Amino acid sequence: MSFIKKLGVLAVALGAMTSVQAEDIKIGLVVPMSGPFASHGKQLNNGIKLFMAEHGDTVAGKKIQIILKDDTGISPEVAKRQAQELLIKDKVNILAGFSLTPNAFAVAPLATQAKVPMVVLNAATSSITEKSPNIVRVSMTLPQDTAPMAKWAFDNGIKNVYTLVADYGPGHDAEAQFKKTFTELGGKIIGDVRTPVKNPDFAPYLQKIKDIKPDAVFFFVPNGEQGVALAKGYTERGLAEAGIKALATGDVTDEDVLDAMGDNALGMITSFHYSQVHPSPENKAFVAAYTKAYPSDRPNFMAVAAYDGMHMIYQALEQTKGDTSAAAFMAAVKGMKWESPRGPVEIDAQTRDIIQNVYIRKVERVDGVLQNVEFDKIEAVKDPGKQ
Repeated sequence: MSFIKKLGVLAVALGAMTSVQAEDIKIGLVVPMSGPFASHGKQLNNGIKLFMAEHGDTVAGKKIQIILKDDTGISPEVAKRQAQELLIKDKVNILAGFSLTPNAFAVAPLATQAKVPMVVLNAATSSITEKSPNIVRVSMTLPQDTAPMAKWAFDNGIKNVYTLVADYGPGHDAEAQFKKTFTELGGKIIGDVRTPVKNPDFAPYLQKIKDIKPDAVFFFVPNGEQGVALAKGYTERGLAEAGIKALATGDVTDEDVLDAMGDNALGMITSFHYSQVHPSPENKAFVAAYTKAYPSDRPNFMAVAAYDGMHMIYQALEQTKGDTSAAAFMAAVKGMKWESPRGPVEIDAQTRDIIQNVYIRKVERVDGVLQNVEFDKIEAVKDPGKQ
């Protein structure tokens, strides 16, 4: 074969490869894989890989390709730069990830400008979905998980509460919703404090709360190291002995940190949409598969959100026959329902947020392992922050 003919064959082959590659659906995943929130990225990535291992990497005849970027934590500039690179250089069809609110806020305008779907897998400030018509969220909002906690507290004899929350979007949402729900029922907020997002020293805040002696303290901090430090401080400062109950949203006692919290977490009451010991066949199957795939990790709400996020993406692409345009994709996800490991879920057609059950749980030892044991349930909770 002559050199010219060989070049021709090579050109045809490269053209065929390009055609095949053009049919791939690229998902740009922006999550923290390093820094203080690295566990977020690991759990989200694990949930995605588990779903794809179970359901394959092809949808509507197109191969799904995940392109992972590390946003390093609360770094909106980094997240925005990486999203721009994914859109311009990698030409991704869908953006996903965003475990932290500031990063989701930074990227939202790009989803609008580029006309691509943006799937939020964790960031929980209520207003995120209002920042672009192309955002859909499969995790939660802080008001959604907080309102049931406030109602449970009042219904169970807690009449005055002190609130301690991290000083950023989700903390503000949790604080505002707890105060609103609790005071409308007749409860009283007798103090509040917002703590630094990075490296807070909880000791002086907890001592002040002990001195004021509320019936309970309501906590919200980013899940991870801060929850461990907060639970330790609560015990060391003797708040439990003083009769001050610990209430929180469930991300504070997330399975990823429960073992590190140890006995300091025992008895903490939380409201949340997922527990590793949620008693459903779907969750038992999910936990078994996750434990087999990642034996050194415990499945948590982020792993479930990523697993559900991929379920939603696959189902939407089946409906659109592989069309990833924002218009087609968003039309497909609005009103979508499925049975998640956390229970029945639905994408709210008006807000593009998730509708789900919220459970009241207590940290107990189950077969020697700390678990969030559900004992009450509020069904089909919408985000009250948008109502």
